[in-house]
Parts: sequence; structure tokens; C-alpha cells
Amino acid sequence: MVTPAAKRQAVAHLVASHEMSERRACRVIGCCRMTMRYEVVRQDDPVLRERLKDLAKARRRFGYRRLHVFLRREGHEVNHKRLFRIYREEQLHVRRRGGRKRAMGTRAPMVLPLMPNQRWSLDFVSDQLTDGRRFRILTVVDDCTRECLALIADTSLSGARVARELATLFDARGKPQTVVSDNGTEFTSNAILKFVDDRKFDWHYIAPGKPTQNAFIESFNGRLRDELLNETLFPSLHHARATLAAWRTDYNTERPHSRLGWQTPAEFARTFAPQRGLTLRNTQSSAPAPVAQPAQMGKTQTRSLAHAG
Repeated sequence: MVTPAAKRQAVAHLVASHEMSERRACRVIGCCRMTMRYEVVRQDDPVLRERLKDLAKARRRFGYRRLHVFLRREGHEVNHKRLFRIYREEQLHVRRRGGRKRAMGTRAPMVLPLMPNQRWSLDFVSDQLTDGRRFRILTVVDDCTRECLALIADTSLSGARVARELATLFDARGKPQTVVSDNGTEFTSNAILKFVDDRKFDWHYIAPGKPTQNAFIESFNGRLRDELLNETLFPSLHHARATLAAWRTDYNTERPHSRLGWQTPAEFARTFAPQRGLTLRNTQSSAPAPVAQPAQMGKTQTRSLAHAG
């Protein structure tokens, strides 16, 4: 492909060496005269450039579209194409991390919930401290508003502990119609089956080996790992809990979500009812401790076959 600069050089050569007019030289080359006289005028804004670099440094896993939302919030009136040019010039693009290849399964579209508390998703994410000890994080997401309702970190999270954490969330936010999870032992334990029976709500288990059936929590876990866990070293469990609490507040109130029209989950939640701001305030705690404290394990409840399906 011949570049505009090469065409301008060819036209200049014909005009200088063969005494052609610019019009005839353009006709011979087969290009438009407008491209010969067009001059690129780029206005550089050093303040915008430095602010973009600062944001990209603070939000290392954010692309230019999400950074564009932050700049608009701060009052920078900039076109996304111009911002993308500066973004490329400063080489701020997000580098993809390598991962193992996964087999593609059957794709079935998920029905999007239309109201808050219509469906919650649960899952576990694991990480380790700097001394090598492993810990797990229970993640809870409202599939409609995309709010992160809880990030519970501990070295052990049993089914009874999950039930107590959900009971605390139910008291603060209300009971969901449906909870979706995989078939992990914590979610299929006797404690969870008894909790579902006592609280009278639906618990849906996805098909084994089909994480795409729980796509909302899988997407959230990817953001959590990419933007926080892979970027942070945790010297202690207390530090991990405090960092997770701060990140959850930032995720709900500051981070623009591409599937919500670049609104934050808190902003999107307020479009349903203004009083729901109280719900977020109740479920967000600045304390690093978990929502519910661990308790002594009781006798194992007998699993009911009626709940196994």
C-alpha cells in the first residue's frame, strides 16, 4: 500500500523533473489533489497527556475507553480517537497475560435479570500470602446491577460459614429470588441445603464443567484477579481483607462498567430506586474483618434428597 507521503514525493518529482503541473502529475499518479495539500494539525495538550499517564499508572489494567470515562468525569473534553492516539504514542496499552487454551463448549445466552435482588451469583477465588499460605475469597455479585455484595477472605470457608455470610447479607440487603453457583462441596453441603429450606428461596446449580452458565461471576472474578490479585502482594490475611474491602468500594462506586453504559454499579443501582443507596451503604464496610465471624461447627445435618435436585 502506497502511503500519502510516498505519493507526495512522486508528485513533487514529476513536477520538478518533467515540468508537469500538479494537476497533471496527480492524474498520472492516480491520486486526489486534496491529499497533496492536506496538512495534519495536531494540538497537543500536555496536561491531558500527563493526566492520562497518571491514570494509566494508577489503573494498570484499564484500557483507553475506561480511562476516557475517568477523564470526562474530571472535565477533560477530548474525543476518544484523539485520546486513543495519545494512548498509543505513550505505549499505555494493556499487555495480555498468557493463559492455557480452553475447549469451547456449547454457548447458551443467559437471561439478564431485570431487577436488583432477582439473582445473585456466588463463587470462590483462591490466592496466597507472601509466606506461601493459601487463602480463599467468597465472591458475591448481583447479576442485575453488577454490584459486588461481598468479598469474604479466609483460610477456610466451609458451607456453614457461607450460610452465615449469606444470612448477614440477607438481613442487610434483602433476600434474592435465586442464587446461582457451581457444584462445589461448600455449596452442596448440608448447611447450605438447610439454609435454603429455612429461608425459602431458589438455589440453582450450573451443569458440571459449564462455567459459562455462571458467566456474571466468572467475568467479575476475572476482573478481580486481573486488577487486584495479580497486582498486589498480601503479607497477611488482615492486609488482604482490608485491600479487598477498599477494592470492592472502588469497584462499586468509582469503576465504570462497560456493560452498564460506563456507569458504576452504584449509579446503575440508583436508577431503580433512590433509596437503594442505603443498601449499598449497609453492605459496604470499611473494616477489614469478614461480614460474619467464624463460629463453632455444630453437628452435621442430614442431607435431604429433596434438595439434591
